[in-house]
Amino acid sequence: MVSRKRFAAALLAAIAMFVVACGSSDNGGSTGGGGGAASTSGGGGGTKISGAKAIDPNSLNSPPKGTVKFCQGKDTTGIGKDLIKSFNAKYGAQGWKASLTEFSASADQQRTAFIQRQQAKSDDCDVFSSDVIWTAEFASQKWLYDLTPYVNAQRKKYIAAPLETVHYGGQYWGVPETSDAAFMFYKPKDTPNPPTTWQQVYADAAKQGGIVYQGAPYEGLTCDFLEIAFAAGGQVLSPDGKKSTINSPQNLKALQLMVDGIKNGSAPKAVTTYMEPETDQAWTSGRYGFMRNWTYAYAADNTGASKVKGDYKVAPLPSFEGGGKAGILGGHNSVISVYTKNPGLALKLADFYASPEFQKKALLKYSQAAVIPDVYSDADVKKAVPYAPELLQALSQAKARPVSPVYPQISQAIYKNVNDALAGRTSPQDALKKADSQINSALATF
Repeated sequence: MVSRKRFAAALLAAIAMFVVACGSSDNGGSTGGGGGAASTSGGGGGTKISGAKAIDPNSLNSPPKGTVKFCQGKDTTGIGKDLIKSFNAKYGAQGWKASLTEFSASADQQRTAFIQRQQAKSDDCDVFSSDVIWTAEFASQKWLYDLTPYVNAQRKKYIAAPLETVHYGGQYWGVPETSDAAFMFYKPKDTPNPPTTWQQVYADAAKQGGIVYQGAPYEGLTCDFLEIAFAAGGQVLSPDGKKSTINSPQNLKALQLMVDGIKNGSAPKAVTTYMEPETDQAWTSGRYGFMRNWTYAYAADNTGASKVKGDYKVAPLPSFEGGGKAGILGGHNSVISVYTKNPGLALKLADFYASPEFQKKALLKYSQAAVIPDVYSDADVKKAVPYAPELLQALSQAKARPVSPVYPQISQAIYKNVNDALAGRTSPQDALKKADSQINSALATF
């Protein structure tokens, strides 16, 4: 049984390694969400990748004995070491073992390290913990095993949204490991019930000190904008992933709401410079009525000198008037290198990561959102994680970002132009026109 105190401590430990769930450097690398939900972002689109190696789902039952090599970013929390220890404890006596290779904490450097190994046709990484925004890029290079046969046999096991982050060209290229989605933080003393629409959020925020979120020109702003845009019915790419659709009436409504929010005081002008840390600092000052942030902040902002300690609740993101609900997924997936010498054992490790037993441990001990719904109904989880129902709902309604081999350029076009609009340097209309042109130029290069 895991206590709430222990869970909060684990969450704080997670922050030490948290290269923010949806943000990183200029080129779009992150520990955040990628891929695409076909209904909104053009995800799952792209041309079917012919000639890719397909996994035999039966190979995980009795693979050759040996050691499978798992690569991931810096293991600050210890979840990677625990994965290896737990796998070896369960299967070591049968001759199936795993080892861990740690890359940098930087998402960009993790991506580069994997790419270098794939270009060298190395088997240094049989399984790689891949940021969900890298699916299309790696798959398009034919560096990954096609796991469609395995996923199709396991489909009902997963929350549907995280599964979309490994979907590209009608094929599945990985096994979900962990996920994440944002919450709306609010104060019950001022707002007994959370707002049901984004319009209501902004209206209430104007009366309650404002809303803070990630508005700086980086990947985090791509997430924040797309959450509202997708809820408004907007898209980023055409269903085949070959053309930009960002310059649409729906996306304009979403951006106009954000721009007007800053103009009328529903959000401070300073949000145009905020990443996650600055957002947290503003929220814990007690000055603001609402915050959009990731799940890690639930416990993190409830400790220390926080002026909102014990004074807030969370809810899944609201709907957009005339539209629906949406969120943006973060997380990682286990992808299998085509250069592995033991694909069956690699699949066994990926399958173990997604098992109910390890998914429960990942949530309770390491604060990583589970990718299978059964974990959220577990008695230990319901007792230790007070927001488990809201987290499952947030993940279920979330959507993945556009699946495209040029996703970094797409994201940059979004966050730079949206930030220009929020800061008043350009109009929302011109911002979307410029983003549209830049995205189409990027798509034309691949």
